[in-house]
Amino acid sequence: MNDMTTVKATTTKDFDPVTFDIIQSALEAIADEMFVAQVKTSMSAIIYEVLDLSTSVLDRHGEIAASGAGIPAFIGVLDKAIKGIFKKYSLDEIKPGDVFASNDPYFGGVTHLNDMVLAAPVFHEGRLIAWVSNIAHWNDVGGNVPGSMSTDATEIFQEGVRIPAVKLFEEGRENKAVFDILYVNTRLPDYLRGDLWAGIAGLRIGERRVLELVEKYGADTFEAAVDDYMQLGERRARAALRNIPEGTYTFEEEQDTGAIHRVTLTINADEFVVDLTDNPKQKGSSNSSREGTEIAVQLAFKAFTDPDAPGNGGFFRPLKVVTKPGTIFHVEAPGALGYYSEVEIRG
Repeated sequence: MNDMTTVKATTTKDFDPVTFDIIQSALEAIADEMFVAQVKTSMSAIIYEVLDLSTSVLDRHGEIAASGAGIPAFIGVLDKAIKGIFKKYSLDEIKPGDVFASNDPYFGGVTHLNDMVLAAPVFHEGRLIAWVSNIAHWNDVGGNVPGSMSTDATEIFQEGVRIPAVKLFEEGRENKAVFDILYVNTRLPDYLRGDLWAGIAGLRIGERRVLELVEKYGADTFEAAVDDYMQLGERRARAALRNIPEGTYTFEEEQDTGAIHRVTLTINADEFVVDLTDNPKQKGSSNSSREGTEIAVQLAFKAFTDPDAPGNGGFFRPLKVVTKPGTIFHVEAPGALGYYSEVEIRG
């Protein structure tokens, strides 16, 4: 049975801090190598020139441990995508050799249907110890218009094929049905095929490098180093919060459409709360998922508090985002999300 057993009854004091630093730096290098591999092998210019992608190594719980280069707004996608997988699959259903795909914002895809997330669990001697994941913008995934981003869309069904956190590979075996569905639901099958396999190659490199680390230092040391990195991120965030004046702050701004966007910040020594509940109802294709809104807030929080700290899962523990379902910052199914990024920016 797969499990997510925590490190044995030891503390970080039982490990060598120098070794921790080596492992933590190696995680960043792995994420960067995954990024370069995907860039070098992708078919589409939006990936290999625009760099519309991101890569991450995550801990066994799906929290980001280290991120590669790419679009900052994508970095916070991958932990939420893994959590979407956990909602759909029990631990016993997640096996070595599995590769998951999701582009559906209602099933952990987070952004819009053009952005495909690929994720693979990393096992060592039957023990789930990490995840590797990437996301990249694919040129066309079907829908009403070439490029799959219709300004006239009112439902997600009009924006392309939906892949709701399914297995591309099951215990190393290719799920040909899913590949076939992807290939026939695009106007550019050659490009999609090339970008898909580039993403798979990036995952395989990431998995290999993580396992090399675990073989060298041991699974317990590896997991302890990751946990220590998370704690460092949290300490840095909380230290920064203590230097910000406590209080409640409100702001509103009229948009080009005449709509009013509103935000309320409540800051204290323990929490940074961003309340976006008082905002317009979802409409058209300019909406963001709840998770996508959280990513935008995470970017602002990082820049506002400690830009130089590790951008891992631990750093964002003091952050709380409040949204209202059915609004532009928390779209409900089957709302469209083609132009989610414009909404996140205005948030």
